[in-house]
Amino acid sequence: MTEPFSLQIDDTVFTGLEAGEGIPVVFLHAGVCDRRMWENQIEAVAAAGFWGIAYDRRGFGDTSSPDEGFSHLEDLEAVLEALDVHAAVFVGASSGGALAIDFALANPERVAGLVLVGTSISGARVPRLPPEIMTIANAMEAVEESGDVDAINAVDAHAWLDGPLSESGRVSGDIRALFQAMNGNILRKPQLTREDKPQSAVHAVGEIGAPTLLVAGDLDFPHIVNRHDDLSEEMENAFAVVIEGTAHLPSLERPDLFNPLLLEFLAMLTGQDDHES
Repeated sequence: MTEPFSLQIDDTVFTGLEAGEGIPVVFLHAGVCDRRMWENQIEAVAAAGFWGIAYDRRGFGDTSSPDEGFSHLEDLEAVLEALDVHAAVFVGASSGGALAIDFALANPERVAGLVLVGTSISGARVPRLPPEIMTIANAMEAVEESGDVDAINAVDAHAWLDGPLSESGRVSGDIRALFQAMNGNILRKPQLTREDKPQSAVHAVGEIGAPTLLVAGDLDFPHIVNRHDDLSEEMENAFAVVIEGTAHLPSLERPDLFNPLLLEFLAMLTGQDDHES
């Protein structure tokens, strides 16, 4: 079972979940989620002999902070210091993947491996979208301007959970309820206006030498799926996997398919595969 924790660092209280002991595996949530998206994975890595950790970044989950100057990279470094974590495997989804990349570029000696899920990259621009994708992109922009939180949450769930070209409501039940609880909480939080934006990592990603697993869902936005293919060629020690029938959050949607990939990757990093064979 996961256990909650909180860390007060200056005027910010970071909330998180952890379980297990051993080599740290640090989970960084997507921009439409919080630490809860990783609860299943934290339990899985803990059962396999690792220390699973996830925390809410500023503006997410139950973390509370004043509207002051900050950077998510500096926050991550501060959280790791508070937990006495020097090196770890980092698992990041979407904007959490971008943060993992930024950390790996700034602290290569502290990264034992990366798992990037539907990842974004700091400084990356969205390419020209095909007409069928522009339809939902325009809907997302229009509803965001309306300020109707429930409507924004519904469109976000369609785009990111179901997939932009999938039927709305494709993913239902507890997973949809959790997504809407996490994203709804983000939408209702006061805006933080003083974030120090990270430097572009677009042209530096190829410098990362840590073993990297790239995971995408085939129902995600096409440019995100294509990005993983590009990164598998650009990063010298990376390989890409597509989980069919999932969209932007395959780890949340299909942990039964994602977790074995993650555990196999961790076993490879730690030499368990060699020991067992």
